[in-house]
Amino acid sequence: MNNVMNTLTNLVHWQLTRENDGTAWAILDRQNASTNVLTAEVMAELGLLLDECERQPPKALIFKSGKAAGFIAGADIEEFTHLDTGAQARDLVRRGWDVYQRLAAAPYPTLALIRGHCLGGGTELALACRYRIAVDEAQTRIGLPEVMLGIVPAWGGMLRLAQKVGAGAALDMLLTGKSIDARRAKSIGLVDACVPPRVMDNAARTLVNSGRPPRTLPWLQRLLNGPLKWLVAAQARKQVARRAPQKHYPAPYAILDTWAHYAGNPLAVPADNPAAIDALIASPTTKNLLRVFSLQERLKGFGKTVPDFNPQHVHVIGAGVMGGDIAAWCVLHGFTVTLQDQTIERIAPAIARAAQLFAKKLRDNKAAHFTLDRLIADPQGNGVRRADVIIEAIFENLQAKQDLFADIERRARPDALLASNTSSLHLAEIARALQQPERLVGIHFFNPVAQMPLVEVVASSATAPLAAQQAAAFVRAIDKLPLPVKDAPGFLVNAVLAPYLNEAMRCVDEGIAPETIDAAMLAFGMPMGPIELADTVGLDIALAVGRQLIAADQQPKKVAALVAEKHLGKKSGQGFYLWREGRAQKAAAAPAPAGLQQRLLKPLLKAAAECVASGVVQDADLADAGVIFGTGFAPYTGGPMNYRIQHPDHEYSSKTS
Repeated sequence: MNNVMNTLTNLVHWQLTRENDGTAWAILDRQNASTNVLTAEVMAELGLLLDECERQPPKALIFKSGKAAGFIAGADIEEFTHLDTGAQARDLVRRGWDVYQRLAAAPYPTLALIRGHCLGGGTELALACRYRIAVDEAQTRIGLPEVMLGIVPAWGGMLRLAQKVGAGAALDMLLTGKSIDARRAKSIGLVDACVPPRVMDNAARTLVNSGRPPRTLPWLQRLLNGPLKWLVAAQARKQVARRAPQKHYPAPYAILDTWAHYAGNPLAVPADNPAAIDALIASPTTKNLLRVFSLQERLKGFGKTVPDFNPQHVHVIGAGVMGGDIAAWCVLHGFTVTLQDQTIERIAPAIARAAQLFAKKLRDNKAAHFTLDRLIADPQGNGVRRADVIIEAIFENLQAKQDLFADIERRARPDALLASNTSSLHLAEIARALQQPERLVGIHFFNPVAQMPLVEVVASSATAPLAAQQAAAFVRAIDKLPLPVKDAPGFLVNAVLAPYLNEAMRCVDEGIAPETIDAAMLAFGMPMGPIELADTVGLDIALAVGRQLIAADQQPKKVAALVAEKHLGKKSGQGFYLWREGRAQKAAAAPAPAGLQQRLLKPLLKAAAECVASGVVQDADLADAGVIFGTGFAPYTGGPMNYRIQHPDHEYSSKTS
C-alpha cells in the first residue's frame, strides 16, 4: 500500500489506514498473540473503528489480517467457558450481533480479504461485508464450526450465509461445522473472487471500488430461503436426526429452528425455547464440547516447532493400507515421500489410492498431478539415505522390525528421525536392534489415516526427549494431533479399544446379532458400532492385538474362526459382515438386551482409568483427548474419564461382566 496514513492511533489490536484515494484498510493484528481471535477487547475496538468511519466515511473499507498466517480464527472460546447464565450469554451474543449489524449497514462498500483460516466470528465478519475475496492457498479455509462446540453462529452467520449461498449449501456448512477452501467458496458464491496472493491487495481495491452490485440468489433459491424455509428445515432435521440425536447434540436443531422461525437471529428466540442461547449454555453437551475443544488445543501444543528440525523428505517402509496411506497423507501436506516395499507391484495400489485421495481433497486435476509427483515408488529403499524422517509400517513381527531397523540405522543419515508405526509391540524391544536405541520413537497412526486426527507419539525408556519432540512436531506438520504416550502394551488407544471390541465380539459368541450390538453403541453416540469397527480395522489385527492385551479365557471364539477362514473384514470383503463397495451389508437390528450399552462400556472405562493410573498418559484429560480423537468416543460425553465422573461405576455392573 502506498501513501497511507494511520487515522486512528488509540487502538491496540486494529489499525485503520487511509490511502490518498480514500480507500481505507482495517488491519487486525492482535497484540501479543500469534492468532487473531475476537476477544471482548478486539470487538470493542472494532466498534471504535466503525465510529471513526461514521465520523469520516471512507470511500471504501477493506478488512485484512496483519498476521502472517490466518485471517480470524473466531471468537474467544475461553469467554464461552466462563458463561454461567443465559443473561451473560445473551450479552456476549448481543455484543457481536450489534457490531456486525452496523458493519452490514455501512453506507460505504466493505470487503473482507481472506487469507488463511477464517472461522466462526471471522466468517461472520466477512459475511457482514458487501464483498469477499479468498486467497487461493491451501491454508485458506472458511467455516462456521460453532455446532461442533455445542453452540450456534450467533453474530449473523445463520442470517447471512443462506442469503449468499442458498439454503442447501448454508445448512451443510452450519450443521456440520466443516470448513471449505477458497475455490469451493467461490464456486458456491460465498466469496466473489478467488485470487493468488501476489494480486490480492490490488484485487481487493478494484472490487471494493467497482460499484458492482452484490451477488443475488436465483429465484428458486430465494424461495427456499424465504417462504419455503420450513420445507428445507424439515428435510434437514430428518438428516441430522440420523447422525446426531437431539438429546445428545441440541445445537444443530437450534440452528435449524433459529434459521427457519426467527430469521437467523438468536436474540429473537424466547429464553424458554429449546433453541435459545440460554438452553444451549446450560446444556451439559455444550460444556463437554467446549472442554473437548480445549483438549484439542492442548494436543496441538505438544507439536511445537523444534529448532534445527525442518523435515522435507519422508521415507515410508511398507506400502500396505497403513503405510501407503501414511505416505499419501504426508505428500498431501507438502512432503516429498519415497515409498518402499518389496516390489513395484506391491507399491502400485498405494499410489492408486493416493491419486484418489489427492483428486478428492484438491479438486484440481493439475494440482493433484503435481502432488502425486512427490510420491515416489522406491522398491530398493534408496530414499533411506536422504530422508529426514523414516517411518516403518510393516507387519507386526518383532524380529522383522528389528532386522529392518538395524539395516536402516546403517544407511540413514545420523540426524534422521527413526519411527515405527507399531500398534502392539514394545518400542523398547524393537530398539534393542539399534546401536543408538535413543533414536527410535513410535509414531502410531490410526485407520483410516485420512480421517482419524490422532497420532500417538510413543517414547520408550530409551527414547531421547529430542526425538519425541521432533516426532510431535512432525505430526503437527502433517495436521494431526500428537498425543505423548508411554511404551506400554497397546499404548492408550488400543489398550482402551481392545477390551471394548473384545466384549462386543464375546456378545456375538453368545448369540447377540452384530447389528444389534452396533445399533446399541450408535445410539449411545459412537460414530461406528464395535463390530463394524473390528471389520474395518481388520479382524486379523483385532485378533493379534486382543491376544496381546486380553486374558486367554476372555478372548472371543468367532473372530479366530473367521480369521482362520481368511475372512478378515472389510479388506477381504467378508468378516462379521459381508462388505460390498466399501459398505457393510447389515440386516435390521433387533431391540438390544437390557444393559447391553453398560456391558460394552464397562471394560472401556476401566481400561481408560488403568491407563491413567499406570502413567500411559500424563493425566485424565489426555486420556479423554486420546480416546475421543483416536476412536471417536462420543464427544458429547467429554471423554471416558469425564463420563465416569458423571456416571458412577455402580451403573455399569452387569450379570455378564
